[in-house]
Amino acid sequence: MHVLIASYEYPPLGGGGGVFVRDLAEELAKQIEVSVLTSACDDLPRREVHGNLEILRAPVLLRHAHAVASYPSMLSYFPSSFWVGRRTLRSRRFDLVHTSFAIPSGPSGLLLARRFHLPHVLSIQGGDIYDPSKRLSPHRTPLLRQTVHWVIHGSDRVVAASRDIADRAREFYAAQAIERIPLAVKPLSVSPLSRVALGLGWKDDDVILITVGRLVARKGLAELIEIVAAQANPRLRLLIVGEGPERERLEAEVERCCVAGRVHLTGFISEEQKWQLLALSDLYVSTTLHEGFGIVFLEAMESGLPVLCYDCGGQTDFVNSEVGCLVPVGRREIFAAELRKLVTDVERRSHLAAAARTVAREYHVDRMAERYLRLYEACLSARHSR
Repeated sequence: MHVLIASYEYPPLGGGGGVFVRDLAEELAKQIEVSVLTSACDDLPRREVHGNLEILRAPVLLRHAHAVASYPSMLSYFPSSFWVGRRTLRSRRFDLVHTSFAIPSGPSGLLLARRFHLPHVLSIQGGDIYDPSKRLSPHRTPLLRQTVHWVIHGSDRVVAASRDIADRAREFYAAQAIERIPLAVKPLSVSPLSRVALGLGWKDDDVILITVGRLVARKGLAELIEIVAAQANPRLRLLIVGEGPERERLEAEVERCCVAGRVHLTGFISEEQKWQLLALSDLYVSTTLHEGFGIVFLEAMESGLPVLCYDCGGQTDFVNSEVGCLVPVGRREIFAAELRKLVTDVERRSHLAAAARTVAREYHVDRMAERYLRLYEACLSARHSR
């Protein structure tokens, strides 16, 4: 089997959704041939081959940063990826097109599948169909909403990453038959990093909170900084891992709250560094307004961290009272109270951490790759039986 995966973002570009595409592609390539059609960036090669895995990068406009996309780059992905994909599909035999993200990947993925009479699998992951923090979220923008509707209803199979995203697809796009395959975690074995090596003057008896993701409004990070600043515990620290357009605003918030010694923004870091920081932390915290799935929660749980977060999004599929604490979205006073309890109750954190590791194992990437392989085979069988 040879599958073309169309995904606008693929590491080192993008966030959690792109990370899952990479991990899935690498796992699938152990059994089948996989070509990934993604975006180019200034410093990345246009084509890479690693065994059964091929990475094709279509040129896009004004994409110069790994962490953050521009609107011109997203708009230009459609014609550019369609052209590169058509050339690729003409040159070799493919069996199926799998598109990740309804937009901006969906239109080119679906049109390529139709042009070459191949079945089309669509994975919807969150912000590609619903983002409550964005004025131009697809669910409230007529042209984008129509595009998502067309891609969903034109696909042979539609896969949602979580119950939350499946429900949003039904609510806003009248989607009917939706299958659910979660995103997955691929643990990375790293050498341990000491707290001294951070160079921040943080001690072994400090309680380190960590949150990971793009610095965008939806993540609610200014609110998280305020919550930490209001905590009376002088040993409380916060690592904010990631890069994005909110960086300057958050740095100003740190200064305004007088917590420069307690809150540290790492900026963009490597996968290895991310896993090292997770390993030396005590608790994963998030005040995000919504997550389509929240793969970083699983990464934290794999690292043995209890999770404290709001209850809106895909993370509610696997975050519960056994592994952490879910707080009603926007109830910052409850969030702050639960944070105080978790910080002081070391024994409870230890029990939650052990349960978190157990749950995370159920979401390892090899399991999800097998589910996608079965889906591909079912899709091909249905196409051949027509």
